[in-house]
Amino acid sequence: MELVIANAKHIIHAQSISTCIGESAKMRGTGIARRSPEYISKKMETGNAVIALEDNEFAGFCYIEIWGHGKYVAHSGLIVSPKHRGKGLAMQIKQKVFDLSKDKFPDAKIFGITTGKAVMRINFELGYRPVSFSELTDDPEFWKGCQTCKNYDVLTRTERTMCLCTGMLHDAKH
Repeated sequence: MELVIANAKHIIHAQSISTCIGESAKMRGTGIARRSPEYISKKMETGNAVIALEDNEFAGFCYIEIWGHGKYVAHSGLIVSPKHRGKGLAMQIKQKVFDLSKDKFPDAKIFGITTGKAVMRINFELGYRPVSFSELTDDPEFWKGCQTCKNYDVLTRTERTMCLCTGMLHDAKH
């Protein structure tokens, strides 16, 4: 298994990653924001993503987003292909993207939102703690990313104070 910071040569996997995210959302019946192959490709081109490959085939992926002028970094799009699940790959990917975030944005608070029990466990093991949404970025562009989630109406009805997702924050300063 190869686990690397993604770059332009990995764009050939963007469609597979996008499809896998969409299929996972359907299968789990939970809110997962969809990401287009073009969006995923941009993350690869800027070195803000981690990809796992086995025999040059996509096995897993996660990317980082920068919000609030570098005050916040979010980890998003964590996905492992079905045939590679249950082997600890998600934790390895998350650790690598976490380290990448700390290297590139050492002063930023790192956060994520998820409905997935496995991701919550991984985040907890990395030192995240559950927080209210008010402790996350107030950057409206971040919240636009939630529009493709089936639970977006919950978020908008509560004026971004609650959702079915759990907000988790890692703040090295606390």
